[in-house]
Amino acid sequence: MRQILNPDLCVVGAGSAGLSVAAGAAQLGAKVVLVERGILGGGCLSVGCVPSKSLIAAAAAAQAMRVPLSFGVTPAVPSIDYAAVHRHVHGVIAGIAPNDSAERLEGLGVTVLREHARFTGPSAIEAGGREIRARRFVIATGSRPAMPAVPGLGAVPCLTNETIFALTELPARLLVLGAGPVGCELAQAFRRLGAEVDLVDQGPILPRDDPELVAIVRARLSAEGVRLHERVQVAAVEPGPALRLADEAGRLTGTHLLVATGRRPTIDGLGLEAAGVAHDAKGVRVDARLRTTNARVFALGDVTGGPQFTHAASFQAGIVIRNALFRLPARASRRAMPRVTFTDPELGAVGLSEAEARQRGLRHEVLRWPFADNDRARAELATEGVIKVIAGGGGRVLGAAIAGARAGELMLPWIIAVAQRQRLSSLADAVVPYPTLSEVSKRAAGAYYAPRLFSGRVRWLVRLLARLG
Repeated sequence: MRQILNPDLCVVGAGSAGLSVAAGAAQLGAKVVLVERGILGGGCLSVGCVPSKSLIAAAAAAQAMRVPLSFGVTPAVPSIDYAAVHRHVHGVIAGIAPNDSAERLEGLGVTVLREHARFTGPSAIEAGGREIRARRFVIATGSRPAMPAVPGLGAVPCLTNETIFALTELPARLLVLGAGPVGCELAQAFRRLGAEVDLVDQGPILPRDDPELVAIVRARLSAEGVRLHERVQVAAVEPGPALRLADEAGRLTGTHLLVATGRRPTIDGLGLEAAGVAHDAKGVRVDARLRTTNARVFALGDVTGGPQFTHAASFQAGIVIRNALFRLPARASRRAMPRVTFTDPELGAVGLSEAEARQRGLRHEVLRWPFADNDRARAELATEGVIKVIAGGGGRVLGAAIAGARAGELMLPWIIAVAQRQRLSSLADAVVPYPTLSEVSKRAAGAYYAPRLFSGRVRWLVRLLARLG
Protein backbone atom coordinates (compact mmCIF):
# COMPACT_ATOMS: atom_id res chain seq x y z
CA MET A 1 0.00 0.00 0.00
CA ARG A 2 1.14 3.57 -0.71
CA GLN A 3 2.46 5.30 2.38
CA ILE A 4 0.58 8.46 3.32
CA LEU A 5 2.32 11.25 5.26
CA ASN A 6 0.37 14.00 7.02
CA PRO A 7 2.86 16.69 8.10
CA ASP A 8 2.09 20.26 9.02
CA LEU A 9 4.43 21.45 6.25
CA CYS A 10 5.80 19.86 3.09
CA VAL A 11 8.75 21.70 1.56
CA VAL A 12 9.79 20.93 -2.01
CA GLY A 13 13.42 21.85 -2.67
CA ALA A 14 16.40 21.82 -0.33
CA GLY A 15 18.32 24.88 -1.44
CA SER A 16 18.83 27.90 0.79
CA ALA A 17 15.14 28.80 0.84
CA GLY A 18 13.79 25.31 1.48
CA LEU A 19 16.37 24.43 4.11
CA SER A 20 15.67 27.63 6.02
CA VAL A 21 11.92 26.97 6.06
CA ALA A 22 12.26 23.28 6.94
CA ALA A 23 14.81 23.76 9.73
CA GLY A 24 13.03 26.78 11.19
CA ALA A 25 9.60 25.16 11.15
CA ALA A 26 10.89 21.94 12.71
CA GLN A 27 12.59 23.82 15.53
CA LEU A 28 9.27 25.54 16.23
CA GLY A 29 7.64 22.16 16.71
CA ALA A 30 6.01 21.63 13.33
CA LYS A 31 6.02 18.25 11.59
CA VAL A 32 7.97 18.79 8.37
CA VAL A 33 8.63 16.71 5.26
CA LEU A 34 11.38 17.96 2.96
CA VAL A 35 11.57 16.57 -0.59
CA GLU A 36 14.70 17.03 -2.73
CA ARG A 37 15.69 15.04 -5.81
CA GLY A 38 19.19 16.52 -6.05
CA ILE A 39 21.90 17.70 -3.68
CA LEU A 40 20.88 19.15 -0.34
CA GLY A 41 22.15 22.69 -0.06
CA GLY A 42 21.12 23.58 -3.59
CA GLY A 43 23.04 25.84 -5.91
CA CYS A 44 24.44 28.18 -3.28
CA LEU A 45 26.46 25.45 -1.59
CA SER A 46 27.64 23.39 -4.53
CA VAL A 47 27.68 25.63 -7.61
CA GLY A 48 26.96 29.17 -6.46
CA CYS A 49 27.93 31.46 -3.60
CA VAL A 50 30.26 29.11 -1.74
CA PRO A 51 32.47 27.88 -4.62
CA SER A 52 32.52 31.25 -6.39
CA LYS A 53 33.66 33.15 -3.30
CA SER A 54 36.22 30.44 -2.55
CA LEU A 55 37.59 30.80 -6.07
CA ILE A 56 37.58 34.59 -5.75
CA ALA A 57 39.55 34.29 -2.49
CA ALA A 58 42.18 32.13 -4.21
CA ALA A 59 42.38 34.65 -7.04
CA ALA A 60 42.77 37.52 -4.55
CA ALA A 61 45.68 35.67 -2.92
CA ALA A 62 47.35 35.40 -6.31
CA GLN A 63 46.71 39.06 -7.05
CA ALA A 64 48.20 40.08 -3.69
CA MET A 65 51.55 38.81 -4.91
CA ARG A 66 51.42 41.40 -7.69
CA VAL A 67 51.68 44.18 -5.11
CA PRO A 68 52.40 47.74 -6.26
CA LEU A 69 55.99 48.89 -5.81
CA SER A 70 54.54 51.80 -3.82
CA PHE A 71 54.42 49.49 -0.78
CA GLY A 72 58.15 48.95 -0.99
CA VAL A 73 57.60 45.24 -1.55
CA THR A 74 58.94 43.63 -4.70
CA PRO A 75 56.08 42.05 -6.66
CA ALA A 76 56.26 38.44 -7.83
CA VAL A 77 54.55 36.41 -10.52
CA PRO A 78 52.36 33.89 -8.70
CA SER A 79 52.71 30.23 -9.58
CA ILE A 80 49.19 28.80 -9.88
CA ASP A 81 48.47 25.15 -9.15
CA TYR A 82 44.90 25.05 -10.36
CA ALA A 83 44.35 21.51 -9.16
CA ALA A 84 45.13 22.81 -5.65
CA VAL A 85 42.73 25.72 -6.22
CA HIS A 86 40.08 23.14 -7.12
CA ARG A 87 40.81 21.26 -3.90
CA HIS A 88 40.50 24.49 -1.91
CA VAL A 89 37.11 25.28 -3.46
CA HIS A 90 35.71 21.83 -2.84
CA GLY A 91 37.26 21.66 0.61
CA VAL A 92 35.27 24.75 1.58
CA ILE A 93 32.11 23.15 0.19
CA ALA A 94 32.80 19.97 2.15
CA GLY A 95 33.34 21.95 5.34
CA ILE A 96 29.99 23.71 5.05
CA ALA A 97 27.99 20.74 3.73
CA PRO A 98 27.20 19.21 7.16
CA ASN A 99 25.10 22.29 7.96
CA ASP A 100 22.85 21.37 5.01
CA SER A 101 22.95 17.61 5.42
CA ALA A 102 20.06 15.19 5.77
CA GLU A 103 21.56 14.04 9.07
CA ARG A 104 21.34 17.52 10.59
CA LEU A 105 17.79 18.03 9.36
CA GLU A 106 16.68 14.64 10.58
CA GLY A 107 18.24 15.49 13.92
CA LEU A 108 15.88 18.46 14.04
CA GLY A 109 12.94 16.16 13.33
CA VAL A 110 12.56 16.77 9.57
CA THR A 111 11.59 13.80 7.39
CA VAL A 112 13.87 14.00 4.35
CA LEU A 113 12.83 12.28 1.10
CA ARG A 114 15.40 12.12 -1.71
CA GLU A 115 12.79 11.95 -4.46
CA HIS A 116 11.14 13.96 -7.20
CA ALA A 117 7.97 15.71 -5.99
CA ARG A 118 4.85 16.22 -8.09
CA PHE A 119 1.51 17.72 -7.15
CA THR A 120 -1.35 15.34 -7.83
CA GLY A 121 -3.99 17.79 -6.69
CA PRO A 122 -4.45 21.03 -4.75
CA SER A 123 -3.63 19.37 -1.43
CA ALA A 124 -1.41 16.38 -2.22
CA ILE A 125 2.05 15.57 -3.51
CA GLU A 126 3.46 12.27 -4.77
CA ALA A 127 7.13 11.57 -4.05
CA GLY A 128 8.78 8.19 -4.55
CA GLY A 129 5.61 6.18 -4.11
CA ARG A 130 4.52 8.16 -1.05
CA GLU A 131 1.58 10.51 -0.87
CA ILE A 132 2.04 13.67 1.18
CA ARG A 133 -1.08 15.41 2.46
CA ALA A 134 0.16 18.45 4.34
CA ARG A 135 -1.66 21.38 5.90
CA ARG A 136 0.60 23.71 3.91
CA PHE A 137 3.08 23.26 1.05
CA VAL A 138 6.15 25.31 0.16
CA ILE A 139 7.73 25.41 -3.29
CA ALA A 140 11.44 26.26 -3.09
CA THR A 141 12.90 24.58 -6.18
CA GLY A 142 15.24 27.42 -7.12
CA SER A 143 16.54 28.18 -10.59
CA ARG A 144 18.97 26.93 -13.19
CA PRO A 145 21.14 28.60 -15.86
CA ALA A 146 19.24 30.26 -18.70
CA MET A 147 20.76 29.62 -22.11
CA PRO A 148 20.36 32.47 -24.61
CA ALA A 149 18.91 31.88 -28.07
CA VAL A 150 22.21 32.21 -29.93
CA PRO A 151 22.61 30.12 -33.09
CA GLY A 152 25.04 27.24 -32.60
CA LEU A 153 25.14 27.41 -28.80
CA GLY A 154 23.48 24.03 -28.35
CA ALA A 155 26.05 22.31 -30.56
CA VAL A 156 29.16 23.61 -28.78
CA PRO A 157 30.27 22.40 -25.33
CA CYS A 158 29.99 25.20 -22.79
CA LEU A 159 30.30 25.79 -19.07
CA THR A 160 27.81 27.32 -16.68
CA ASN A 161 28.11 28.08 -12.98
CA GLU A 162 26.92 24.47 -12.46
CA THR A 163 29.94 22.97 -14.23
CA ILE A 164 32.81 25.45 -14.15
CA PHE A 165 33.82 24.62 -10.58
CA ALA A 166 34.43 21.02 -11.60
CA LEU A 167 37.41 22.08 -13.76
CA THR A 168 40.73 20.77 -12.46
CA GLU A 169 42.80 22.59 -15.09
CA LEU A 170 42.93 26.34 -15.65
CA PRO A 171 41.35 27.44 -18.94
CA ALA A 172 44.00 28.93 -21.19
CA ARG A 173 41.56 31.39 -22.73
CA LEU A 174 38.08 31.78 -21.28
CA LEU A 175 35.23 33.36 -23.19
CA VAL A 176 32.54 34.65 -20.82
CA LEU A 177 29.14 35.35 -22.35
CA GLY A 178 27.17 37.61 -20.01
CA ALA A 179 28.53 40.50 -17.93
CA GLY A 180 26.21 40.49 -14.96
CA PRO A 181 27.52 39.86 -11.44
CA VAL A 182 28.43 36.19 -12.07
CA GLY A 183 30.14 36.93 -15.38
CA CYS A 184 32.16 39.83 -13.97
CA GLU A 185 33.16 37.99 -10.79
CA LEU A 186 34.37 34.87 -12.58
CA ALA A 187 36.02 36.81 -15.42
CA GLN A 188 38.18 38.70 -12.93
CA ALA A 189 38.90 35.61 -10.82
CA PHE A 190 40.09 33.50 -13.75
CA ARG A 191 42.12 36.40 -15.12
CA ARG A 192 43.89 36.77 -11.76
CA LEU A 193 44.59 33.04 -11.76
CA GLY A 194 46.33 33.34 -15.11
CA ALA A 195 43.74 32.76 -17.82
CA GLU A 196 43.22 35.04 -20.80
CA VAL A 197 39.64 36.30 -20.53
CA ASP A 198 37.17 37.93 -22.91
CA LEU A 199 33.95 39.23 -21.34
CA VAL A 200 31.11 39.75 -23.83
CA ASP A 201 27.65 41.26 -23.39
CA GLN A 202 25.00 42.80 -25.62
CA GLY A 203 24.71 45.63 -23.10
CA PRO A 204 27.01 47.30 -20.57
CA ILE A 205 28.55 45.35 -17.72
CA LEU A 206 26.48 45.21 -14.51
CA PRO A 207 23.46 46.90 -16.12
CA ARG A 208 21.37 46.96 -12.91
CA ASP A 209 23.86 49.10 -11.04
CA ASP A 210 24.62 52.82 -10.98
CA PRO A 211 26.78 53.61 -14.06
CA GLU A 212 28.93 55.99 -12.00
CA LEU A 213 29.95 53.15 -9.69
CA VAL A 214 30.11 50.52 -12.42
CA ALA A 215 32.77 52.68 -14.10
CA ILE A 216 35.08 52.01 -11.13
CA VAL A 217 34.70 48.24 -11.52
CA ARG A 218 35.08 48.48 -15.28
CA ALA A 219 38.35 50.36 -14.96
CA ARG A 220 39.81 47.72 -12.65
CA LEU A 221 38.75 44.83 -14.87
CA SER A 222 40.38 46.48 -17.85
CA ALA A 223 43.52 47.33 -15.89
CA GLU A 224 43.90 43.69 -14.88
CA GLY A 225 43.65 42.52 -18.47
CA VAL A 226 40.05 41.38 -18.83
CA ARG A 227 39.12 42.19 -22.43
CA LEU A 228 35.70 43.84 -22.34
CA HIS A 229 33.33 43.63 -25.29
CA GLU A 230 30.28 45.66 -24.28
CA ARG A 231 27.19 46.38 -26.38
CA VAL A 232 28.19 43.64 -28.78
CA GLN A 233 25.78 41.20 -30.37
CA VAL A 234 26.88 37.59 -30.75
CA ALA A 235 25.73 36.33 -34.15
CA ALA A 236 26.69 32.70 -33.54
CA VAL A 237 28.61 30.30 -31.34
CA GLU A 238 31.03 28.19 -33.35
CA PRO A 239 33.22 25.18 -32.60
CA GLY A 240 36.51 26.03 -30.96
CA PRO A 241 34.74 27.44 -29.01
CA ALA A 242 34.38 30.78 -30.75
CA LEU A 243 31.97 33.69 -30.71
CA ARG A 244 31.20 35.26 -34.07
CA LEU A 245 30.20 38.85 -33.45
CA ALA A 246 27.52 40.67 -35.43
CA ASP A 247 28.05 43.57 -37.82
CA GLU A 248 31.46 42.27 -38.86
CA ALA A 249 32.80 43.10 -35.40
CA GLY A 250 35.09 40.08 -35.53
CA ARG A 251 35.46 36.64 -34.00
CA LEU A 252 36.67 35.68 -30.54
CA THR A 253 38.24 32.27 -29.99
CA GLY A 254 39.00 30.51 -26.74
CA THR A 255 39.63 27.17 -25.10
CA HIS A 256 36.51 27.31 -22.90
CA LEU A 257 33.14 29.09 -23.04
CA LEU A 258 31.28 30.14 -19.88
CA VAL A 259 27.64 31.14 -20.33
CA ALA A 260 26.52 33.49 -17.55
CA THR A 261 23.40 35.06 -19.02
CA GLY A 262 21.04 34.72 -16.08
CA ARG A 263 18.83 32.03 -14.60
CA ARG A 264 15.31 30.69 -15.02
CA PRO A 265 13.00 29.15 -12.41
CA THR A 266 12.91 25.37 -11.96
CA ILE A 267 9.24 24.48 -12.30
CA ASP A 268 9.26 21.61 -14.79
CA GLY A 269 7.55 18.42 -13.67
CA LEU A 270 6.07 19.84 -10.47
CA GLY A 271 2.47 19.38 -11.56
CA LEU A 272 1.61 22.98 -10.76
CA GLU A 273 -1.48 22.85 -12.96
CA ALA A 274 -2.92 20.03 -10.86
CA ALA A 275 -2.34 22.12 -7.74
CA GLY A 276 -3.96 25.22 -9.20
CA VAL A 277 -0.71 27.18 -8.84
CA ALA A 278 -0.36 29.92 -11.47
CA HIS A 279 3.03 30.34 -13.10
CA ASP A 280 4.73 31.63 -16.21
CA ALA A 281 8.21 31.87 -17.69
CA LYS A 282 9.24 34.21 -14.86
CA GLY A 283 8.29 31.67 -12.19
CA VAL A 284 5.55 30.91 -9.69
CA ARG A 285 3.25 33.86 -9.05
CA VAL A 286 3.04 34.95 -5.42
CA ASP A 287 1.56 37.85 -3.51
CA ALA A 288 3.31 40.00 -0.90
CA ARG A 289 2.81 37.22 1.66
CA LEU A 290 4.44 34.71 -0.72
CA ARG A 291 1.14 32.86 -1.22
CA THR A 292 0.43 31.29 -4.59
CA THR A 293 -2.99 31.14 -6.25
CA ASN A 294 -3.58 28.03 -4.14
CA ALA A 295 -4.16 29.22 -0.56
CA ARG A 296 -2.42 26.11 0.84
CA VAL A 297 0.75 26.60 -1.19
CA PHE A 298 3.55 29.13 -0.67
CA ALA A 299 6.61 29.75 -2.84
CA LEU A 300 9.87 31.57 -2.19
CA GLY A 301 13.38 32.06 -3.49
CA ASP A 302 14.49 31.97 -7.11
CA VAL A 303 11.44 30.00 -8.25
CA THR A 304 9.29 33.11 -7.80
CA GLY A 305 11.41 35.15 -10.20
CA GLY A 306 12.34 37.63 -7.46
CA PRO A 307 15.78 38.59 -6.13
CA GLN A 308 18.12 35.65 -6.70
CA PHE A 309 20.13 35.95 -3.50
CA THR A 310 20.69 33.51 -0.67
CA HIS A 311 20.03 36.27 1.84
CA ALA A 312 16.71 37.02 0.10
CA ALA A 313 15.72 33.36 0.44
CA SER A 314 16.60 33.36 4.15
CA PHE A 315 14.56 36.52 4.71
CA GLN A 316 11.59 35.10 2.80
CA ALA A 317 11.75 31.89 4.84
CA GLY A 318 10.79 33.88 7.92
CA ILE A 319 7.84 35.41 6.05
CA VAL A 320 6.60 31.96 4.98
CA ILE A 321 6.92 30.51 8.48
CA ARG A 322 4.98 33.38 10.04
CA ASN A 323 2.20 32.98 7.49
CA ALA A 324 2.09 29.18 7.21
CA LEU A 325 2.51 28.26 10.88
CA PHE A 326 1.30 31.28 12.83
CA ARG A 327 -1.14 32.65 10.23
CA LEU A 328 0.30 36.12 10.68
CA PRO A 329 -0.07 38.49 7.69
CA ALA A 330 3.68 39.04 7.29
CA ARG A 331 4.75 40.60 4.00
CA ALA A 332 8.00 40.38 2.08
CA SER A 333 9.19 43.88 1.26
CA ARG A 334 12.05 44.40 -1.19
CA ARG A 335 12.66 48.00 -0.13
CA ALA A 336 15.78 47.17 1.87
CA MET A 337 16.99 44.12 -0.07
CA PRO A 338 20.76 44.56 -0.58
CA ARG A 339 22.92 43.17 -3.34
CA VAL A 340 26.69 42.87 -3.69
CA THR A 341 28.86 42.02 -6.67
CA PHE A 342 32.06 40.45 -5.37
CA THR A 343 34.50 41.84 -7.87
CA ASP A 344 37.53 43.77 -6.65
CA PRO A 345 36.58 46.48 -5.90
CA GLU A 346 33.21 45.23 -4.68
CA LEU A 347 29.96 46.94 -5.58
CA GLY A 348 27.08 46.98 -3.10
CA ALA A 349 23.70 48.70 -3.17
CA VAL A 350 20.47 48.94 -1.17
CA GLY A 351 17.31 50.97 -1.61
CA LEU A 352 16.77 53.49 -4.38
CA SER A 353 19.41 54.57 -6.85
CA GLU A 354 19.72 58.13 -8.11
CA ALA A 355 17.94 57.18 -11.34
CA GLU A 356 15.09 55.46 -9.48
CA ALA A 357 14.56 58.42 -7.16
CA ARG A 358 14.42 60.70 -10.19
CA GLN A 359 12.00 58.41 -12.05
CA ARG A 360 9.65 58.40 -9.06
CA GLY A 361 9.72 62.16 -8.87
CA LEU A 362 11.05 62.17 -5.32
CA ARG A 363 12.74 65.24 -3.89
CA HIS A 364 16.24 64.07 -3.09
CA GLU A 365 19.88 64.97 -2.69
CA VAL A 366 22.88 62.95 -3.84
CA LEU A 367 25.79 62.71 -1.41
CA ARG A 368 29.22 61.31 -2.29
CA TRP A 369 32.41 60.61 -0.41
CA PRO A 370 35.50 59.25 -2.18
CA PHE A 371 37.69 56.51 -0.72
CA ALA A 372 40.63 58.73 -1.68
CA ASP A 373 39.69 60.96 1.27
CA ASN A 374 39.74 58.06 3.73
CA ASP A 375 42.97 57.59 5.66
CA ARG A 376 42.68 53.79 5.93
CA ALA A 377 42.12 53.51 2.18
CA ARG A 378 45.20 55.64 1.62
CA ALA A 379 47.27 53.42 3.93
CA GLU A 380 46.17 50.33 1.99
CA LEU A 381 46.45 51.96 -1.47
CA ALA A 382 42.77 51.16 -1.96
CA THR A 383 41.64 54.64 -2.91
CA GLU A 384 39.61 53.73 -5.99
CA GLY A 385 36.06 53.88 -4.78
CA VAL A 386 33.17 56.07 -3.70
CA ILE A 387 30.06 55.90 -1.54
CA LYS A 388 26.94 57.43 -3.01
CA VAL A 389 23.90 58.13 -0.82
CA ILE A 390 20.41 59.18 -1.88
CA ALA A 391 18.76 61.32 0.80
CA GLY A 392 15.12 62.36 0.81
CA GLY A 393 13.32 65.09 2.70
CA GLY A 394 14.66 65.77 6.17
CA GLY A 395 17.72 63.66 5.48
CA ARG A 396 15.86 60.36 5.39
CA VAL A 397 17.94 57.63 3.72
CA LEU A 398 16.35 56.41 0.49
CA GLY A 399 19.29 54.37 -0.78
CA ALA A 400 23.03 53.92 -0.83
CA ALA A 401 25.61 52.30 -3.06
CA ILE A 402 29.32 51.69 -2.55
CA ALA A 403 32.02 50.77 -5.04
CA GLY A 404 35.27 50.12 -3.27
CA ALA A 405 37.29 47.81 -1.06
CA ARG A 406 35.09 45.60 1.14
CA ALA A 407 31.95 47.39 0.01
CA GLY A 408 29.81 44.42 1.00
CA GLU A 409 31.04 44.67 4.60
CA LEU A 410 30.29 48.40 4.65
CA MET A 411 26.64 48.02 3.60
CA LEU A 412 25.08 47.00 6.94
CA PRO A 413 24.42 50.46 8.44
CA TRP A 414 22.83 51.57 5.17
CA ILE A 415 20.64 48.45 5.02
CA ILE A 416 19.39 49.25 8.53
CA ALA A 417 18.91 52.91 7.65
CA VAL A 418 16.79 52.09 4.58
CA ALA A 419 14.81 49.37 6.38
CA GLN A 420 14.04 51.56 9.39
CA ARG A 421 13.62 54.78 7.41
CA GLN A 422 16.34 56.43 9.46
CA ARG A 423 17.69 59.92 8.96
CA LEU A 424 21.32 60.57 8.12
CA SER A 425 21.86 61.99 11.59
CA SER A 426 21.98 58.44 12.99
CA LEU A 427 25.19 57.85 11.02
CA ALA A 428 26.57 61.37 11.08
CA ASP A 429 26.44 61.40 14.91
CA ALA A 430 27.99 57.94 15.32
CA VAL A 431 31.47 57.56 16.79
CA VAL A 432 33.45 55.50 14.25
CA PRO A 433 36.86 53.91 14.98
CA TYR A 434 39.82 55.58 13.31
CA PRO A 435 41.29 54.68 10.93
CA THR A 436 38.69 52.43 9.30
CA LEU A 437 37.00 52.28 5.94
CA SER A 438 33.67 52.63 7.74
CA GLU A 439 34.45 56.32 8.15
CA VAL A 440 33.33 56.82 4.54
CA SER A 441 29.76 56.17 5.70
CA LYS A 442 29.98 58.74 8.50
CA ARG A 443 31.57 61.32 6.20
CA ALA A 444 28.97 60.78 3.48
CA ALA A 445 26.19 61.22 6.04
CA GLY A 446 27.89 64.31 7.45
CA ALA A 447 28.08 65.81 3.97
CA TYR A 448 24.32 66.31 4.14
CA TYR A 449 24.59 68.56 7.19
CA ALA A 450 27.81 70.43 6.35
CA PRO A 451 26.22 73.12 4.12
CA ARG A 452 23.54 73.68 6.73
CA LEU A 453 25.98 73.77 9.64
CA PHE A 454 28.47 76.12 8.02
CA SER A 455 25.87 78.46 6.52
CA GLY A 456 25.85 82.24 6.80
CA ARG A 457 22.96 82.06 9.25
CA VAL A 458 24.91 79.85 11.65
CA ARG A 459 27.99 82.09 11.40
CA TRP A 460 25.77 85.08 12.20
CA LEU A 461 24.41 83.27 15.26
CA VAL A 462 27.94 82.43 16.47
CA ARG A 463 28.97 86.10 16.19
CA LEU A 464 25.81 87.20 17.98
CA LEU A 465 26.39 84.82 20.88
CA ALA A 466 30.00 85.97 21.07
CA ARG A 467 28.85 89.56 21.58
CA LEU A 468 26.61 88.46 24.39
CA GLY A 469 29.63 87.09 26.21
